[in-house]
Amino acid sequence: MEDDARVLRNARGIPASVGSRVRGLSRHATRTYPGGAPRDAVAVDLLAPRPQNAVMRAAVVHEHGSFDQILLEERPTPEPGPGEVRVRVRAAALNHLDTWVRRGVPGHTFPLPLVLGCDGAGEVDALGAGVTNVKPGERVSIAPGFGCGTCEVCAAGQDQLCRKYGIFGETRDGTNAEYVCVPSRNVLPMPAGQTFEEAAAWPLTYLTAWHMLTRRLELRPGETILIHAAGSGVSAAAIPMAKLLGAHVIATAGSDEKCKKAVDLGAAAAVNYEKVDFAAEVRTLTKKRGVDCVVNHVGAKTFDGDMKLLVKGGRLVTCGATAGFEMKTDFRLVFFKGLSILGSTMGSLGELHEVSRLLHAGKLRPVIDSAFPLARVADAHRRIADRAVFGKVVLTIP
Repeated sequence: MEDDARVLRNARGIPASVGSRVRGLSRHATRTYPGGAPRDAVAVDLLAPRPQNAVMRAAVVHEHGSFDQILLEERPTPEPGPGEVRVRVRAAALNHLDTWVRRGVPGHTFPLPLVLGCDGAGEVDALGAGVTNVKPGERVSIAPGFGCGTCEVCAAGQDQLCRKYGIFGETRDGTNAEYVCVPSRNVLPMPAGQTFEEAAAWPLTYLTAWHMLTRRLELRPGETILIHAAGSGVSAAAIPMAKLLGAHVIATAGSDEKCKKAVDLGAAAAVNYEKVDFAAEVRTLTKKRGVDCVVNHVGAKTFDGDMKLLVKGGRLVTCGATAGFEMKTDFRLVFFKGLSILGSTMGSLGELHEVSRLLHAGKLRPVIDSAFPLARVADAHRRIADRAVFGKVVLTIP
């Protein structure tokens, strides 16, 4: 397999165009560049020691496409502006959003070239002017989203609804790099004993799950909730959260192994949707009653069955549609049963602090599927594409 730890760069810092095969001398890595490398191209060993704070390694997308569009590059180490901190990233977690940025979304424009990565953890390395809430050397997780901080919704603590809301790795350079600069309010202290991999694994998915359960569904003790795709980062977070909130949890997954892990996380039962009709099985498990709430980020594949399973006054929340965007059902179910279909994206910075307190108290713990070095970021993307994951895929950046 190709070693992505060596790339061609020309003197202007533009990726070498493609065609020729160039071999590195010390690590014998190869990369094919369509069209041939320019005369001023030089080989850069991204695993070699670097002058401190001069340049950094980063995983960058210049053009949308397959795994080979993720380039490992050397970039100048960023300097924190006023109100910002620089974090020496030690671990970064992948999300489905990273795969969308790599592949592209029809009708949406990403600000390419872009350093990938929404989630990360590391040590505070430098402070911008005016920062007083954190000190150099502190171990922190990075909050993935940010609003303008001054508008009405930001002032109301609903920064995820800000018109200028952004996410690292989507609207500005992200965490798949040795260093990243973020607003100082976007760093949270790591619990004692937590690893950098664990600290990077939770912010985006745990915030998303917590917001769905507590703000959108307003999940109550004793309710029955169906959580689809147990192996995903969001659902692996939602299962123990829902149990912590006092709900009776039923999960679905695509293999017996994932179903077992879902039960280990706190589900009372788990249904392998590849073997049985999930809706019929859930109806049996609930003695034909159905469920009060559904967490559905699968989309079209399960939507109609979900509508039929919901009891009167039931609620469905969705934060994605990985298996199809166009939902079809008999909408008489919606008004006759008084159902609520709720959309959800991310959550507020305040809610992230709520989840952080639960992590500090030991009531929640991030679920990690696997870890890859930064030089194998393309393999980490392949791992997600293969749908073999249970929990989070993490990059290590020593």
